[in-house]
Amino acid sequence: MRRLTVLGSGAAWPEAGGATSGYLLEYDGFRAVLDLGYGTLSRLLQRCPDGHLDAVFLTHEHPDHCADISGLLRLRHYRGITEELPVYGTAGTFEQIRHADPATARAANWVPHELPQYSRIGPFELESMSLPHHVPNAGIRLIAPGLVVAYTGDTGPDPALEILGAHADLYLMDATHEQPHPADGPQLVLTARQAAIWAARARAHRLLLTHFWPGTDRGRAIRQAQEHFPGDVRAATDGLVIDLDQRRYRV
Repeated sequence: MRRLTVLGSGAAWPEAGGATSGYLLEYDGFRAVLDLGYGTLSRLLQRCPDGHLDAVFLTHEHPDHCADISGLLRLRHYRGITEELPVYGTAGTFEQIRHADPATARAANWVPHELPQYSRIGPFELESMSLPHHVPNAGIRLIAPGLVVAYTGDTGPDPALEILGAHADLYLMDATHEQPHPADGPQLVLTARQAAIWAARARAHRLLLTHFWPGTDRGRAIRQAQEHFPGDVRAATDGLVIDLDQRRYRV
C-alpha cells in the first residue's frame, strides 16, 4: 500500500474542527509523517492507533508544523515503546521539542537528525534543501522505487523549488495566501499561483496545494493554480487520502 493521508492542511492555527500541517506517508508497510502541527496527532492515531512510526520529518520550528511531536513522544514514553524513532528536523525544531516537555524529551527514545541533509531511511532516499522562510526551513524530497514525493514546508519563491520537485509524482506545496504577502518586500510563503508556476517548472505530475490561511477559498486556489500548472491539481483537505500508485488523481 502506497498512500498519503492529509492529517491537517491549515496554516497558523487550526480552524474549528481542523488541524494544521501534517501528512502520513505509507509505502509498503513503512510509515512516516511529514510535519505534525496543531491537531494532527489525534488524526494520526486514527490511522496508527499504536503510535508506531518509522520516521518523522519536520520542516521547521513553527508550531503549526511541529507542535504535536510533543504529544507523540509522550505517547511513546508512557506506552513503553522502546524502538528508536528517527526525527529529522532543523536545529531550532529540536530546541522547541526539548523546551515543550523537557522530561519527556529526555526519556523518550527519539534520535534527532539535523536537516538539510542526504540520507537513506527505510525504502527512501532523503534529499533536503534550505528554502526561504521566517526561520530555517528544509524542503524534503523522498525517493523510493516507483515514487517521488516532495514537500516544501513553508517557503517563498526560490529556484530550489524546481530542483526539489523535479518530476515528482506528488508535489506538496505551500499555498498560504491568495495574493503575494507582503505586497512588496521579501515573500516567505507562496500563493497557489506561485506554487503552480514552480511545480510546472519542476515538471511534477501532481500538485497538492496545502497550508491554507484560515478562511481561504480553496476552490479559488485550485482555479488559480490550474492557470499555470498543466498537470493534476488538488487542494489538501483534512482526511484526504491520495493513492500514490496512481499517477493521476481519480475523479
